[in-house]
Amino acid sequence: MDIDIDKDVCIGAGQCALTAPDVFTQDDDGYSTVLPGGEDSGSPLLREAARACPVGAITVSETVT
Repeated sequence: MDIDIDKDVCIGAGQCALTAPDVFTQDDDGYSTVLPGGEDSGSPLLREAARACPVGAITVSETVT
């Protein structure tokens, strides 16, 4: 999976980290970030976490090889 977090849009609400804590966390400034290996976690909650973002800062797409 490709996960993109638009840092210019993110407000640090933390809904992604609450929904999929194995994929997302918040950095020292409170903004969302993907944990190392999060793209490959296979979390069933990944897309739900992206939908939970109140400002739509997270985009999830299939990795094209």
